[in-house]
Amino acid sequence: MPHEPSDGASLPSPRPPGGLAAPGAFLALTVALSIPFWVLGALRPRELLPGLPVSALMTCCPAAAALVLTRHRAGGAGARALLHRAVDVGRVASPRWLLAAALLIPALTLLGYGVLRVAGRPLPPADIAPGATLALTAVFLVAALGEELGWTGYALPALRAHHGPWSAALTIGLAWAAWHVPSLVQAGRAVGWIAWWALGTVAMRVLLVWLHERGGESVFLVALAHATSNVAWQSFPVHGSHYDVRVGAVVTLLAAALLPPLGGGGRRDGGRDGDRGGASVLRRPRAR
Repeated sequence: MPHEPSDGASLPSPRPPGGLAAPGAFLALTVALSIPFWVLGALRPRELLPGLPVSALMTCCPAAAALVLTRHRAGGAGARALLHRAVDVGRVASPRWLLAAALLIPALTLLGYGVLRVAGRPLPPADIAPGATLALTAVFLVAALGEELGWTGYALPALRAHHGPWSAALTIGLAWAAWHVPSLVQAGRAVGWIAWWALGTVAMRVLLVWLHERGGESVFLVALAHATSNVAWQSFPVHGSHYDVRVGAVVTLLAAALLPPLGGGGRRDGGRDGDRGGASVLRRPRAR
């Protein structure tokens, strides 16, 4: 049975301004807010986790940029409505979509592991401790919400309204991948590795947008899938060090190419706030 909307989840989404000004301003502000973290990563070349430099703390920047821009346009009410999207589980069309979000990308990672084993790649056994995995999931979920409030909650509606979901997914995917490049360089990744990773990352954004559209347009749902992708990477032997980015990119691309069509979307109320171009949190009810 579908979940009933919770108090915060039933609030309409704050609608960004029309045209491409909203996502353009969002990206520019996100980059500007990220610069201090990139500088910190350059000055203190340490890892938060294996393969994760200090500059990865920039995950808060997309949400911060979206909240600043939303508050500038729609005031405190708009910013609060956007912030409520972090816990908008009530928007999820059905519990099965939460399960799909939690398992989709780990399943693709497991498939990649199987491909490497079949190809004869020597791999140590996975060492997955349930307690540590749950703790890691919680940490990565908070980090993913810091990103997805911006990429999904703010930028996606404006881009989708003008170009459709697939073009929006590709645009956000490219910007998302480019935004990570300084941190990947600080993590010591080679140019070829970054190129394959970027390809897989754009494909993963297509998966995330598909989940968003079919699963009820929930930011939390997308953040959950985003978080499990990082958990799956860290769970790959050993702490992701044996992860083959080329295999991962190809598997993710194939999954994105085989996605079922979007159809009519997943919102129970049938509406898309950004697409309709009118469901602002500041809109007054019509007189009866």
